[in-house]
Amino acid sequence: MTSVTEAERPAARVPRPGRVRRVTDRGAWFLVLPALLPILILSVGPLLYGILLSFTDAQSGRTAATRWIGGLNFQDLLHDTLFWESFRIGLVWAVGVTVPQFLLALGLALLLNQDLRLRWLARALAIVPWAMPEVVVGVMWRLVYAPDAGVLNETLRDLGLGDGRDWLSGLGTALPAVIVVGVWAGMPTTTVALLAGLQNTPRELHEAAAVDGAGAWRRFRTVTWPALRPVALSITALNLIWNFNSFALVYVLTSGGPGGRTRLPMLFAYEEAFRYGQFGYAAAMGCVMVAAISVLLAVFLAGRLRGGDTA
Repeated sequence: MTSVTEAERPAARVPRPGRVRRVTDRGAWFLVLPALLPILILSVGPLLYGILLSFTDAQSGRTAATRWIGGLNFQDLLHDTLFWESFRIGLVWAVGVTVPQFLLALGLALLLNQDLRLRWLARALAIVPWAMPEVVVGVMWRLVYAPDAGVLNETLRDLGLGDGRDWLSGLGTALPAVIVVGVWAGMPTTTVALLAGLQNTPRELHEAAAVDGAGAWRRFRTVTWPALRPVALSITALNLIWNFNSFALVYVLTSGGPGGRTRLPMLFAYEEAFRYGQFGYAAAMGCVMVAAISVLLAVFLAGRLRGGDTA
């Protein structure tokens, strides 16, 4: 028998790097495609159509063909004081909901992170508002704020603090009343995110700080907050964007009234499109809001990247 030495054996065929990369990329695209198609069809497509619509004079009920008018809608929008007032109200609403929402959720997350009896029940109750649709939340709080037999006014009467008032119809009370509802409805998601961040903090760090004589506030400032900061920044940015885009909750509570005091930008665009039929003008408003949100996202991402570089 003849034996074949190692030198005589044919070398194994090594595929070319370029070919392997092309096959891998193609396989990756096939894996991503099922998740990418709904985004393209349901998000990117309508967004591009809305941008295109903003450069036309599209209206409902007109028999003439829709015409391309360039940036005329945006020129009109620059001088629309009602829209910019709604934009200001939207910023007040977004900040007024996001800041108390974060502070209260942080306190609740710190409490739920403790070893308490029936902690599982408290955690389950904390996410109840999140499980309720915004329309249901709005109807429920309309009953709370009802001027005649509402829970809030009845409680104030029983405590001798006045005869009550119409909270959602008063010019000075409508926006604060709606902000309270927004804080209550949005706390669960913020609480869950912060609680997850707290649970990822090593307990040994707290124990070591306690051994060194650090008090509760110092342990929070030097151990808890540095570990929680990435989660806090992320959830705060997302809440700010989400609250600025709010529609259903405020629509059910006040429909933008009284006198436009709670008319958020989304409500203003909705009225222009579906009450007055100005689809092109409403699309221009949507483009401005998308641009504002994009700026917020860019600032947030830049801060995260800068933080990652310095870490």
